[in-house]
Amino acid sequence: MVGRAVRFLTRLRGGGSAYPGFIARKIRPTFVRDVVAQLPDGIVVILGSNGKSTTTNMVTGILREHGLRVFTNPSGANLPQGIASSLLGEVSLTGKLDADIGVIEVDEAFGQVLCRELKPTGAVILNLQIDQIYRFFEPERVAGMFRDIVGEVSELVVLNRDDNFLSTLGTKLEDEGRIKVQYFGVDEAVLATAPHGQVLARDYENEGTAPVDRAVEAEVVASAGNTASISFRGQVYELALSARGLHYAVDAAGAISLAAGVLGDRFSIDTAVSALATTKTVYGRGEVLVHDGQNIEILLLKNLASLQMNLDYLDGVPESVLLAFDEGSKDPSWLYAADFSGLRHVDVISGPKAAFIALRLEYAGITYGTIEPSIEKAVQLILASPHPSDGTRTFILDYDQMLLTRKHLGHSDLESDDS
Repeated sequence: MVGRAVRFLTRLRGGGSAYPGFIARKIRPTFVRDVVAQLPDGIVVILGSNGKSTTTNMVTGILREHGLRVFTNPSGANLPQGIASSLLGEVSLTGKLDADIGVIEVDEAFGQVLCRELKPTGAVILNLQIDQIYRFFEPERVAGMFRDIVGEVSELVVLNRDDNFLSTLGTKLEDEGRIKVQYFGVDEAVLATAPHGQVLARDYENEGTAPVDRAVEAEVVASAGNTASISFRGQVYELALSARGLHYAVDAAGAISLAAGVLGDRFSIDTAVSALATTKTVYGRGEVLVHDGQNIEILLLKNLASLQMNLDYLDGVPESVLLAFDEGSKDPSWLYAADFSGLRHVDVISGPKAAFIALRLEYAGITYGTIEPSIEKAVQLILASPHPSDGTRTFILDYDQMLLTRKHLGHSDLESDDS
Protein backbone atom coordinates (compact mmCIF):
# COMPACT_ATOMS: atom_id res chain seq x y z
CA MET A 1 0.00 0.00 0.00
CA VAL A 2 2.90 2.34 0.76
CA GLY A 3 4.49 1.51 -2.59
CA ARG A 4 1.25 2.20 -4.47
CA ALA A 5 0.83 5.51 -2.67
CA VAL A 6 4.38 6.57 -3.56
CA ARG A 7 3.75 5.46 -7.16
CA PHE A 8 0.64 7.64 -7.34
CA LEU A 9 2.54 10.67 -6.06
CA THR A 10 5.47 10.20 -8.46
CA ARG A 11 3.04 9.84 -11.39
CA LEU A 12 1.58 13.23 -10.55
CA ARG A 13 4.87 14.86 -11.52
CA GLY A 14 4.72 13.13 -14.90
CA GLY A 15 6.39 10.02 -16.34
CA GLY A 16 7.46 6.94 -14.42
CA SER A 17 9.86 6.35 -11.59
CA ALA A 18 11.66 3.46 -9.96
CA TYR A 19 11.35 5.11 -6.56
CA PRO A 20 8.11 3.31 -5.57
CA GLY A 21 9.77 -0.03 -6.31
CA PHE A 22 12.82 1.04 -4.31
CA ILE A 23 10.59 1.88 -1.33
CA ALA A 24 8.59 -1.36 -1.63
CA ARG A 25 11.80 -3.43 -1.68
CA LYS A 26 13.12 -1.55 1.37
CA ILE A 27 9.96 -2.29 3.33
CA ARG A 28 9.68 -5.88 2.09
CA PRO A 29 12.87 -7.20 0.45
CA THR A 30 11.01 -10.30 -0.79
CA PHE A 31 8.25 -8.26 -2.48
CA VAL A 32 9.10 -9.24 -6.07
CA ARG A 33 9.67 -12.91 -5.22
CA ASP A 34 6.44 -13.18 -3.24
CA VAL A 35 4.27 -11.55 -5.91
CA VAL A 36 5.56 -13.46 -8.94
CA ALA A 37 5.34 -16.76 -7.05
CA GLN A 38 1.56 -16.48 -7.62
CA LEU A 39 1.93 -16.95 -11.40
CA PRO A 40 0.77 -20.47 -12.39
CA ASP A 41 2.89 -20.52 -15.57
CA GLY A 42 5.89 -18.88 -13.94
CA ILE A 43 8.28 -16.30 -15.38
CA VAL A 44 10.27 -16.13 -18.60
CA VAL A 45 13.07 -13.60 -19.08
CA ILE A 46 14.33 -11.84 -22.20
CA LEU A 47 18.07 -11.17 -22.48
CA GLY A 48 20.43 -9.75 -25.07
CA SER A 49 22.49 -6.71 -25.99
CA ASN A 50 19.78 -5.47 -28.36
CA GLY A 51 16.18 -6.34 -29.12
CA LYS A 52 15.04 -7.09 -25.56
CA SER A 53 12.18 -4.60 -25.53
CA THR A 54 10.95 -5.59 -28.98
CA THR A 55 11.12 -9.32 -28.21
CA THR A 56 9.43 -8.87 -24.82
CA ASN A 57 6.63 -7.09 -26.65
CA MET A 58 6.40 -9.87 -29.25
CA VAL A 59 6.38 -12.72 -26.70
CA THR A 60 3.76 -10.89 -24.66
CA GLY A 61 1.57 -10.46 -27.74
CA ILE A 62 1.90 -14.13 -28.74
CA LEU A 63 1.04 -15.41 -25.26
CA ARG A 64 -1.94 -13.06 -24.95
CA GLU A 65 -3.22 -14.19 -28.34
CA HIS A 66 -3.12 -17.71 -26.92
CA GLY A 67 -5.44 -16.60 -24.13
CA LEU A 68 -2.93 -16.11 -21.31
CA ARG A 69 -3.03 -13.15 -18.94
CA VAL A 70 0.49 -11.71 -19.06
CA PHE A 71 2.35 -9.44 -16.67
CA THR A 72 5.27 -7.67 -18.32
CA ASN A 73 7.58 -4.83 -17.39
CA PRO A 74 7.41 -1.66 -19.52
CA SER A 75 10.21 -1.10 -22.01
CA GLY A 76 13.37 -0.01 -20.23
CA ALA A 77 12.18 -0.97 -16.73
CA ASN A 78 14.63 -3.87 -16.56
CA LEU A 79 16.35 -3.19 -13.24
CA PRO A 80 15.10 -4.66 -9.91
CA GLN A 81 13.52 -1.42 -8.69
CA GLY A 82 11.91 -0.82 -12.09
CA ILE A 83 10.32 -4.28 -12.11
CA ALA A 84 9.10 -3.77 -8.55
CA SER A 85 7.50 -0.48 -9.64
CA SER A 86 5.85 -2.25 -12.56
CA LEU A 87 4.40 -4.85 -10.18
CA LEU A 88 3.03 -2.09 -7.94
CA GLY A 89 1.00 -0.89 -10.89
CA GLU A 90 -0.56 -4.34 -11.37
CA VAL A 91 -1.14 -5.84 -7.92
CA SER A 92 -4.27 -5.31 -5.86
CA LEU A 93 -4.15 -3.65 -2.43
CA THR A 94 -3.90 -7.14 -0.96
CA GLY A 95 -0.93 -8.03 -3.17
CA LYS A 96 -2.74 -10.23 -5.68
CA LEU A 97 -1.44 -10.32 -9.26
CA ASP A 98 -4.10 -11.13 -11.87
CA ALA A 99 -1.92 -12.90 -14.42
CA ASP A 100 -0.94 -16.38 -15.60
CA ILE A 101 2.65 -15.74 -16.66
CA GLY A 102 5.31 -13.05 -16.49
CA VAL A 103 7.45 -11.93 -19.43
CA ILE A 104 10.32 -9.86 -18.07
CA GLU A 105 13.06 -7.93 -19.86
CA VAL A 106 16.24 -8.18 -17.80
CA ASP A 107 19.40 -6.07 -17.79
CA GLU A 108 22.51 -8.25 -18.06
CA ALA A 109 24.38 -6.65 -15.17
CA PHE A 110 21.51 -7.20 -12.71
CA GLY A 111 20.20 -10.39 -14.28
CA GLN A 112 21.56 -12.96 -11.84
CA VAL A 113 20.45 -11.01 -8.76
CA LEU A 114 17.01 -10.41 -10.24
CA CYS A 115 16.54 -13.98 -11.44
CA ARG A 116 17.27 -15.26 -7.95
CA GLU A 117 14.05 -13.44 -7.01
CA LEU A 118 12.07 -14.18 -10.16
CA LYS A 119 13.08 -17.87 -10.37
CA PRO A 120 12.39 -18.02 -14.13
CA THR A 121 11.42 -21.26 -15.80
CA GLY A 122 12.51 -20.08 -19.27
CA ALA A 123 14.74 -17.57 -21.03
CA VAL A 124 15.73 -16.39 -24.48
CA ILE A 125 19.11 -14.79 -25.22
CA LEU A 126 18.98 -12.84 -28.48
CA ASN A 127 22.57 -11.79 -29.09
CA LEU A 128 25.84 -10.62 -27.63
CA GLN A 129 26.90 -7.34 -29.22
CA ILE A 130 29.25 -4.54 -28.24
CA ASP A 131 27.20 -2.38 -25.90
CA GLN A 132 27.98 0.20 -23.21
CA ILE A 133 31.71 -0.43 -23.08
CA TYR A 134 32.03 1.78 -19.97
CA ARG A 135 29.75 -0.71 -18.14
CA PHE A 136 30.68 -4.05 -19.64
CA PHE A 137 34.27 -3.55 -20.90
CA GLU A 138 34.67 -6.72 -22.99
CA PRO A 139 32.09 -9.09 -24.53
CA GLU A 140 33.61 -12.00 -22.60
CA ARG A 141 32.38 -10.33 -19.42
CA VAL A 142 28.82 -10.20 -20.78
CA ALA A 143 29.10 -13.86 -21.82
CA GLY A 144 29.94 -14.63 -18.19
CA MET A 145 26.87 -12.68 -17.06
CA PHE A 146 24.69 -14.72 -19.41
CA ARG A 147 26.16 -17.95 -18.03
CA ASP A 148 25.40 -16.84 -14.47
CA ILE A 149 21.84 -15.81 -15.34
CA VAL A 150 21.08 -19.08 -17.11
CA GLY A 151 22.19 -20.83 -13.95
CA GLU A 152 19.05 -19.45 -12.30
CA VAL A 153 16.70 -20.73 -15.08
CA SER A 154 15.02 -24.03 -14.25
CA GLU A 155 13.57 -25.49 -17.47
CA LEU A 156 14.32 -23.95 -20.88
CA VAL A 157 16.78 -21.61 -22.55
CA VAL A 158 16.48 -20.48 -26.19
CA LEU A 159 19.66 -19.21 -27.89
CA ASN A 160 20.68 -17.51 -31.12
CA ARG A 161 22.50 -20.27 -33.01
CA ASP A 162 24.49 -17.78 -35.11
CA ASP A 163 26.13 -16.07 -32.13
CA ASN A 164 29.42 -17.82 -31.30
CA PHE A 165 29.26 -16.81 -27.63
CA LEU A 166 25.75 -18.22 -27.31
CA SER A 167 26.53 -21.33 -29.33
CA THR A 168 29.40 -22.05 -26.94
CA LEU A 169 27.05 -21.50 -24.00
CA GLY A 170 24.57 -23.91 -25.60
CA THR A 171 27.20 -26.64 -25.89
CA LYS A 172 28.06 -26.22 -22.20
CA LEU A 173 24.39 -26.42 -21.18
CA GLU A 174 23.78 -29.47 -23.38
CA ASP A 175 26.75 -31.23 -21.77
CA GLU A 176 25.39 -30.46 -18.31
CA GLY A 177 21.92 -31.75 -19.24
CA ARG A 178 20.25 -29.68 -16.51
CA ILE A 179 17.80 -27.75 -18.70
CA LYS A 180 16.38 -27.99 -22.20
CA VAL A 181 18.23 -25.97 -24.88
CA GLN A 182 16.67 -24.81 -28.14
CA TYR A 183 17.87 -22.51 -30.92
CA PHE A 184 16.71 -19.98 -33.50
CA GLY A 185 18.71 -18.40 -36.29
CA VAL A 186 19.04 -16.98 -39.78
CA ASP A 187 19.52 -18.94 -42.99
CA GLU A 188 23.06 -18.62 -44.39
CA ALA A 189 21.78 -17.26 -47.71
CA VAL A 190 19.92 -14.47 -45.89
CA LEU A 191 22.97 -13.61 -43.79
CA ALA A 192 25.09 -13.48 -46.94
CA THR A 193 22.93 -10.65 -48.29
CA ALA A 194 22.86 -8.67 -45.01
CA PRO A 195 25.20 -5.65 -45.30
CA HIS A 196 26.73 -6.19 -41.86
CA GLY A 197 25.20 -9.49 -40.77
CA GLN A 198 23.76 -9.36 -37.26
CA VAL A 199 26.65 -7.14 -36.02
CA LEU A 200 27.54 -9.72 -33.37
CA ALA A 201 30.54 -9.42 -31.07
CA ARG A 202 33.48 -11.58 -32.10
CA ASP A 203 34.27 -14.55 -29.91
CA TYR A 204 37.99 -14.71 -30.69
CA GLU A 205 38.63 -17.71 -28.48
CA ASN A 206 36.11 -19.98 -30.19
CA GLU A 207 35.46 -18.55 -33.66
CA GLY A 208 38.13 -20.75 -35.24
CA THR A 209 36.39 -23.95 -34.22
CA ALA A 210 34.14 -25.77 -36.66
CA PRO A 211 30.51 -24.60 -36.38
CA VAL A 212 28.09 -27.00 -34.75
CA ASP A 213 25.25 -28.11 -37.03
CA ARG A 214 22.30 -27.33 -34.78
CA ALA A 215 18.61 -27.86 -35.36
CA VAL A 216 16.54 -24.71 -34.87
CA GLU A 217 12.94 -24.19 -33.82
CA ALA A 218 12.57 -21.08 -35.98
CA GLU A 219 14.80 -19.81 -38.77
CA VAL A 220 14.58 -16.61 -40.81
CA VAL A 221 14.67 -17.73 -44.45
CA ALA A 222 13.76 -14.38 -46.04
CA SER A 223 13.54 -10.77 -44.91
CA ALA A 224 12.43 -7.71 -46.87
CA GLY A 225 11.18 -4.48 -45.35
CA ASN A 226 8.40 -5.18 -42.86
CA THR A 227 7.93 -8.79 -43.94
CA ALA A 228 9.81 -11.99 -43.19
CA SER A 229 9.57 -15.67 -43.95
CA ILE A 230 10.27 -17.94 -41.00
CA SER A 231 10.67 -21.69 -41.14
CA PHE A 232 9.12 -23.26 -38.06
CA ARG A 233 9.59 -26.98 -37.59
CA GLY A 234 10.09 -27.47 -41.32
CA GLN A 235 7.23 -25.33 -42.66
CA VAL A 236 7.59 -21.74 -43.90
CA TYR A 237 5.28 -18.99 -42.65
CA GLU A 238 5.00 -15.40 -43.88
CA LEU A 239 5.15 -12.73 -41.17
CA ALA A 240 4.06 -9.10 -41.24
CA LEU A 241 6.16 -7.14 -38.72
CA SER A 242 5.66 -3.73 -37.17
CA ALA A 243 9.11 -2.46 -38.21
CA ARG A 244 11.70 -3.00 -40.94
CA GLY A 245 14.87 -5.01 -40.99
CA LEU A 246 16.54 -8.34 -40.42
CA HIS A 247 16.96 -7.55 -36.72
CA TYR A 248 13.19 -7.46 -36.23
CA ALA A 249 12.84 -10.75 -38.11
CA VAL A 250 15.47 -12.31 -35.83
CA ASP A 251 13.63 -11.02 -32.76
CA ALA A 252 10.43 -12.60 -34.12
CA ALA A 253 12.19 -15.96 -34.57
CA GLY A 254 13.42 -15.79 -30.97
CA ALA A 255 9.95 -14.84 -29.71
CA ILE A 256 8.27 -17.70 -31.59
CA SER A 257 10.86 -20.20 -30.31
CA LEU A 258 10.44 -19.15 -26.68
CA ALA A 259 6.64 -19.06 -26.84
CA ALA A 260 6.57 -22.52 -28.44
CA GLY A 261 8.83 -23.91 -25.74
CA VAL A 262 6.79 -22.37 -22.94
CA LEU A 263 3.35 -23.33 -24.27
CA GLY A 264 4.21 -26.82 -25.49
CA ASP A 265 1.11 -28.54 -26.88
CA ARG A 266 -0.90 -25.34 -26.37
CA PHE A 267 1.21 -23.48 -28.94
CA SER A 268 -0.24 -22.63 -32.37
CA ILE A 269 2.09 -21.15 -34.99
CA ASP A 270 -0.89 -19.64 -36.82
CA THR A 271 -1.91 -17.85 -33.63
CA ALA A 272 1.66 -16.60 -33.19
CA VAL A 273 1.79 -15.28 -36.78
CA SER A 274 -1.52 -13.50 -36.23
CA ALA A 275 -0.27 -11.96 -32.99
CA LEU A 276 2.90 -10.61 -34.60
CA ALA A 277 0.89 -9.00 -37.40
CA THR A 278 -1.02 -6.89 -34.87
CA THR A 279 1.77 -6.21 -32.35
CA LYS A 280 2.75 -2.54 -32.36
CA THR A 281 6.31 -1.30 -32.17
CA VAL A 282 7.82 -0.47 -28.82
CA TYR A 283 8.14 3.28 -28.54
CA GLY A 284 11.24 4.68 -30.18
CA ARG A 285 12.15 1.42 -31.96
CA GLY A 286 11.04 1.93 -35.55
CA GLU A 287 7.97 3.75 -34.25
CA VAL A 288 6.12 6.13 -36.59
CA LEU A 289 4.46 9.12 -34.94
CA VAL A 290 2.06 11.46 -36.69
CA HIS A 291 2.51 15.09 -35.61
CA ASP A 292 0.69 17.98 -37.27
CA GLY A 293 0.07 15.79 -40.29
CA GLN A 294 3.73 14.79 -40.62
CA ASN A 295 5.04 11.22 -40.29
CA ILE A 296 8.05 10.92 -37.99
CA GLU A 297 9.92 7.61 -37.91
CA ILE A 298 12.11 7.20 -34.82
CA LEU A 299 15.13 4.89 -35.08
CA LEU A 300 17.22 4.12 -32.01
CA LEU A 301 20.92 4.93 -31.83
CA LYS A 302 21.62 2.82 -28.73
CA ASN A 303 24.98 1.32 -29.67
CA LEU A 304 26.92 0.31 -32.77
CA ALA A 305 24.76 -2.72 -33.52
CA SER A 306 21.40 -0.96 -33.17
CA LEU A 307 22.57 2.03 -35.21
CA GLN A 308 24.09 -0.13 -37.93
CA MET A 309 21.07 -2.39 -38.34
CA ASN A 310 18.74 0.60 -38.51
CA LEU A 311 20.97 2.27 -41.11
CA ASP A 312 21.23 -0.96 -43.10
CA TYR A 313 17.47 -1.27 -43.44
CA LEU A 314 16.42 2.29 -44.18
CA ASP A 315 13.59 2.50 -46.68
CA GLY A 316 15.75 4.08 -49.37
CA VAL A 317 17.78 7.22 -48.73
CA PRO A 318 15.80 9.41 -46.28
CA GLU A 319 15.15 12.95 -47.44
CA SER A 320 14.64 14.65 -44.08
CA VAL A 321 16.92 13.54 -41.21
CA LEU A 322 17.43 14.62 -37.62
CA LEU A 323 20.33 12.97 -35.77
CA ALA A 324 20.77 13.52 -32.02
CA PHE A 325 23.39 12.18 -29.60
CA ASP A 326 23.60 12.57 -25.82
CA GLU A 327 26.34 12.42 -23.22
CA GLY A 328 24.92 9.09 -22.02
CA SER A 329 27.55 7.34 -24.16
CA LYS A 330 30.69 8.15 -22.21
CA ASP A 331 32.95 7.06 -25.07
CA PRO A 332 31.34 7.93 -28.42
CA SER A 333 34.33 6.78 -30.48
CA TRP A 334 32.37 3.66 -31.49
CA LEU A 335 30.54 5.86 -34.00
CA TYR A 336 33.67 5.69 -36.17
CA ALA A 337 33.05 1.96 -36.63
CA ALA A 338 29.58 2.61 -38.07
CA ASP A 339 28.88 2.64 -41.81
CA PHE A 340 26.84 5.79 -42.54
CA SER A 341 26.63 5.19 -46.29
CA GLY A 342 22.84 4.81 -46.03
CA LEU A 343 22.63 8.56 -45.50
CA ARG A 344 23.37 11.33 -47.98
CA HIS A 345 22.50 14.41 -45.93
CA VAL A 346 21.50 15.20 -42.35
CA ASP A 347 19.31 18.28 -42.01
CA VAL A 348 19.68 18.92 -38.27
CA ILE A 349 22.21 17.59 -35.73
CA SER A 350 21.29 17.90 -32.08
CA GLY A 351 22.07 16.81 -28.53
CA PRO A 352 24.96 17.60 -26.16
CA LYS A 353 27.35 15.73 -28.49
CA ALA A 354 26.11 17.39 -31.69
CA ALA A 355 29.60 18.69 -32.56
CA PHE A 356 31.02 15.17 -32.31
CA ILE A 357 28.34 13.90 -34.69
CA ALA A 358 29.11 16.72 -37.12
CA LEU A 359 32.80 15.77 -37.17
CA ARG A 360 31.93 12.10 -37.73
CA LEU A 361 29.70 13.01 -40.68
CA GLU A 362 32.47 15.16 -42.13
CA TYR A 363 34.80 12.16 -42.12
CA ALA A 364 32.07 10.07 -43.77
CA GLY A 365 31.61 12.69 -46.49
CA ILE A 366 27.99 13.30 -45.51
CA THR A 367 26.75 16.88 -45.68
CA TYR A 368 24.68 18.39 -42.91
CA GLY A 369 22.69 21.55 -42.28
CA THR A 370 22.06 23.07 -38.86
CA ILE A 371 23.71 22.20 -35.56
CA GLU A 372 21.24 22.86 -32.72
CA PRO A 373 22.18 21.30 -29.35
CA SER A 374 18.67 21.74 -27.92
CA ILE A 375 16.56 18.79 -29.09
CA GLU A 376 13.33 20.72 -28.65
CA LYS A 377 14.56 23.53 -30.91
CA ALA A 378 16.02 21.00 -33.35
CA VAL A 379 12.66 19.23 -33.68
CA GLN A 380 10.91 22.52 -34.35
CA LEU A 381 13.50 23.45 -36.98
CA ILE A 382 13.15 20.26 -38.98
CA LEU A 383 9.36 20.20 -38.74
CA ALA A 384 9.28 23.75 -40.09
CA SER A 385 11.42 22.81 -43.11
CA PRO A 386 9.89 21.85 -46.49
CA HIS A 387 8.00 18.57 -46.42
CA PRO A 388 9.90 15.58 -47.89
CA SER A 389 8.37 14.10 -51.04
CA ASP A 390 7.90 10.69 -49.38
CA GLY A 391 6.03 12.28 -46.47
CA THR A 392 8.30 10.88 -43.75
CA ARG A 393 10.94 12.51 -41.58
CA THR A 394 13.60 10.23 -40.08
CA PHE A 395 14.78 10.87 -36.53
CA ILE A 396 17.86 8.86 -35.49
CA LEU A 397 18.12 9.34 -31.74
CA ASP A 398 19.91 7.85 -28.79
CA TYR A 399 17.78 6.74 -25.85
CA ASP A 400 17.73 9.95 -23.80
CA GLN A 401 17.17 12.16 -26.83
CA MET A 402 14.37 9.84 -27.94
CA LEU A 403 12.59 10.25 -24.59
CA LEU A 404 12.92 14.05 -24.76
CA THR A 405 11.72 14.14 -28.36
CA ARG A 406 8.62 12.06 -27.69
CA LYS A 407 7.77 14.17 -24.66
CA HIS A 408 8.21 17.36 -26.69
CA LEU A 409 5.86 15.97 -29.34
CA GLY A 410 3.21 15.33 -26.70
CA HIS A 411 3.78 11.62 -26.14
CA SER A 412 4.21 11.25 -22.39
CA ASP A 413 3.50 7.49 -22.39
CA LEU A 414 7.20 6.78 -21.89
CA GLU A 415 6.74 4.07 -19.27
CA SER A 416 10.32 4.70 -18.10
CA ASP A 417 9.94 3.01 -14.71
CA ASP A 418 13.72 2.64 -14.40
CA SER A 419 14.44 6.37 -14.26
